[in-house]
Amino acid sequence: MALLELDGLQVSYGAIQALRGVSLEVHDGEIVTLIGANGAGKSTTLNTISGLLRPRRGAVRLDGEDLTLVPPHGIVARGVVQVPEGRRIFGRLSVLENLQLGAFTQRSSHAIREGIARAFALFPRLQERAGQLAGTLSGGEQQMLAIARALMARPRILLLDEPSMGLAPVLVEQIFEAVRRINREGTTILLVEQNAVMALETAQRGYVLETGAVVLQGPAADLQANPEVRRAYLGQ
Repeated sequence: MALLELDGLQVSYGAIQALRGVSLEVHDGEIVTLIGANGAGKSTTLNTISGLLRPRRGAVRLDGEDLTLVPPHGIVARGVVQVPEGRRIFGRLSVLENLQLGAFTQRSSHAIREGIARAFALFPRLQERAGQLAGTLSGGEQQMLAIARALMARPRILLLDEPSMGLAPVLVEQIFEAVRRINREGTTILLVEQNAVMALETAQRGYVLETGAVVLQGPAADLQANPEVRRAYLGQ
């Protein structure tokens, strides 16, 4: 059984159908990427998994449990946590306060301290800026904080929405190395990313989304070698 399964998701914004029967699976321990052009429905897919949008039809299942009617905070409590596009940190709070807010599902102060220590080990720059207002961080530091804040909830599956957006190439490398480390340490990842080259190099499997529908899927290496994918998304 897949850890996360989407089954025939249909989602609309008014009269505009954003997802047209999207189905995919993410298995425990994988990095799976979802690639596609702007407007293809990638962020809509993640927002539907997180409960921020409700499908007209179809289901989102975690370990076989239908999450379709579970509220967003209940989905987080079950271990599905999203890092949103644009980071959306709390700019008027400190780095440490942002991390503490990410731990709202944790009952144990020990677990919270462990989570903060893990965040600082993963991103030492955040420890250096623990007392600094988050809004004064650089773009790369804010992305690190957004990921670290999500990890405070101890997710089983992490939903990453465009983690490299607006970052310099050297910072993109750092973020993706952190993504690989998070996965090695036991967290399953569903990655939405415009940088298809990096996404397919990082993931084990991938799905290609076009106008709200999955048009290709398979091992990441196969998608990298696919002429259509190379032409449309890899700039080759």
